[in-house]
Amino acid sequence: MADQELYQVMGGRVNDPRGHDFKDPESIHVVGVFRSYDDAVEAWRGQAQRTVDDAEMKYVIVHLHKLFEPDVKV
Repeated sequence: MADQELYQVMGGRVNDPRGHDFKDPESIHVVGVFRSYDDAVEAWRGQAQRTVDDAEMKYVIVHLHKLFEPDVKV
């Protein structure tokens, strides 16, 4: 049985759009958790397009399965 892959889409205001340093981690918007990368990309794209005019807003995809077992290569 293959290990389950999970992806989380989240975003918020960042100090620098080139980085991942969120200004207020308590106010991060969690879009959801997805079973496939394609579904996560679709959700990420929707949120990113809604905030395209706000340079301080950034949405990212987090590979949760890599956090559970960081030594396993996927």
